[in-house]
Amino acid sequence: MLFERSRLEALEAQYLAPYAVKSGQSRGREHPEPESRYRTPFQKDRDRVNHTTAFRRLQYKTQVFVNFEGDYYRTRLTHTLEVAQVARSIARALGLNPELTETIAFAHDLGHPPFGHSGEAVLDGLMQGHGGFDHNKQSMRIVTYLEQRYPGFRGLNLCWETREGIVKHETRYDLPDAEGYEPHLRPSLEAQIVNLADEIAYNAHDLDDGLRSGLLVPGQLGEVELLRELLRELGMHPDRFDEMSRRIFIRELLGLIITDTITATHALLEQHRIDSLEAVRRHPAPLAVYSETLTRQLDELRNFLYANLYHHYYVVRQVGKSRFVLEKLFEAYTQDPRILPPQVQKAAETEGIHRAACDYIAGMTDRFALDEYARLFEPEFHR
Repeated sequence: MLFERSRLEALEAQYLAPYAVKSGQSRGREHPEPESRYRTPFQKDRDRVNHTTAFRRLQYKTQVFVNFEGDYYRTRLTHTLEVAQVARSIARALGLNPELTETIAFAHDLGHPPFGHSGEAVLDGLMQGHGGFDHNKQSMRIVTYLEQRYPGFRGLNLCWETREGIVKHETRYDLPDAEGYEPHLRPSLEAQIVNLADEIAYNAHDLDDGLRSGLLVPGQLGEVELLRELLRELGMHPDRFDEMSRRIFIRELLGLIITDTITATHALLEQHRIDSLEAVRRHPAPLAVYSETLTRQLDELRNFLYANLYHHYYVVRQVGKSRFVLEKLFEAYTQDPRILPPQVQKAAETEGIHRAACDYIAGMTDRFALDEYARLFEPEFHR
């Protein structure tokens, strides 16, 4: 039996929840083109994102620990994969479109520069007076303009729903500017789930990496209500917390938060009798939520991670180094554009040197940025 696109879209219409986004009802692409015979439009979008240069570069971009710190810490790519897994699990349970959810998750961090959020803050400061820098906008810039893989148009020509989910990506640290994509309306529930999945993934895996690195120690887990309660439920004690304990603990923590998100979101959908995509979009507040208890507990966990991991002196040292490297590269490029590759010089003719330099730096991996700094400022460096 063949499952051609028409059959896949019919199955979506039959089995997805009434408030889910159906592939057959997509608003389409900016540039008309034939759809695939065996893939829905959102599957095609997902595959296009996965084949981008920007997606591959995430492998060597910082999550918390700079790439050279070790092979086992999360990178921006492994973070993205974990977000997609969490989001897809929640979407499946709620009857949402898993392909759209996964696609938005894969694309949500394409625009992140090297060295994580500190790199973003540096570029935004350097670009004041030149349009600023925001990784959400940069993700959209990548999929609509910077990636050049097709002869008839720039960008990936993704479906409207995918682009909306990218531009409306929102966490407590990422506030969207959705101009051109109905900013007065909520995004799809698939996009809202990705927003939460992003937080779920980085809370769990940053805690995991902090424990693995030794910057956090098991004895500190009891300082956070959520972690203290989970230790008790699992019968674990910080004094006997080995590597297997850490793996079990993080896995159970993820499961707990995912389950809470599913049940709390479903309860809210039932409470407000959400029975259509239009109802999702016009609801005055997000419908993808945690329970009130877990919301409070996760706030405490985030505060704990900021105080004990993100602001740990070792991490702060790396942030300072990355800031210095990016500032020096930007200064060198904008003062003498001749040292830039020819394609970047060409882009500067239409985009302006500041935006062209910013795009170039934002696309760098951690190690490329460090090597580029060495090539420009350390004469003995030859790689």
